[in-house]
Amino acid sequence: MHAVIIPVTPFQQNCTLVWCKETMEGAFIDPGGEVDRLLAVADEQGVTVAKILVTHGHMDHAGGVADMSERLEIPIEGPHEDDKFWIDQITESAEKYGMVPGPRPFTPDRWLNGGDEVSFGKVILSVRHCPGHTPGHVIFFHKDLQFAQVGDVLFRGSIGRTDFPRGDHETLINSIKTQLWPLGDSVTFIPGHGPTSTFGEERRTNPFVAD
Repeated sequence: MHAVIIPVTPFQQNCTLVWCKETMEGAFIDPGGEVDRLLAVADEQGVTVAKILVTHGHMDHAGGVADMSERLEIPIEGPHEDDKFWIDQITESAEKYGMVPGPRPFTPDRWLNGGDEVSFGKVILSVRHCPGHTPGHVIFFHKDLQFAQVGDVLFRGSIGRTDFPRGDHETLINSIKTQLWPLGDSVTFIPGHGPTSTFGEERRTNPFVAD
């Protein structure tokens, strides 16, 4: 599997293009905006985008989903259904930041639960439900590659905000310790914003969740 990180929107959210090296079929994880630019990157890499994967319903992660899905006629998978209320108000959320016209709501072709799997080409990612930042947040994990896309659950040196509606600090900490740490210290993760890190490094140095 290959992955390219493409920060999008003024929030510099890490949209990730992931694809199967053998089939060149791939997926966009969290296309938050700038859809034209994202599709240009896929063309440059020679990737056929087969689906959209969404970690959670915040506009900076899901703002470009409806547009991309309609333009490419591809399915949307994720997040967990508990984030439906965020997706339903995505236009209003964007308007608060002066984004007019704002992104449009959408209904995923498949809501995801912990224990599910998603695939593109010959690549299979496992799904873990990690509430706390939002109630329906999910992460994607590849065991053999020791790779995870964790959205806004965990960052290098920090954790996701929990002051949004239905966010909860204790729930987020529990998600990190019970859903991420058991995957292994050697896992390299792409966060929703900022640089990559490893679970082991965060267990050593992250002031919010260090051992």
